[in-house]
Amino acid sequence: MGFEVNLQDERGVVRATVSDPQNLLHRLLERSFADDPLLMEIDWYGDTVFNHLQMTRFLSQWKLLANHSKTPEEAKIVEDVRALATECESAVHLYIKFVGD
Repeated sequence: MGFEVNLQDERGVVRATVSDPQNLLHRLLERSFADDPLLMEIDWYGDTVFNHLQMTRFLSQWKLLANHSKTPEEAKIVEDVRALATECESAVHLYIKFVGD
């Protein structure tokens, strides 16, 4: 099982989810660690939360991660998470939560 990436509010209410049942993000993150120090903080087996103040940096590094996509499926999941992060960046009290397996 791969990550579940949630956009949630300050009460933990999930507003949107990107699921990764094929564990594509795990492989992408491994390929891009040298380029993306913030993304190295994502815990594959636990939970990692980013707030709206971190989204500018997150999105910048996520764009670099997109360059490591090798398949249409990888590109799609990267784009789906990017969309959540863009929404998170636009409002206070929204968070991106990576839920590891």
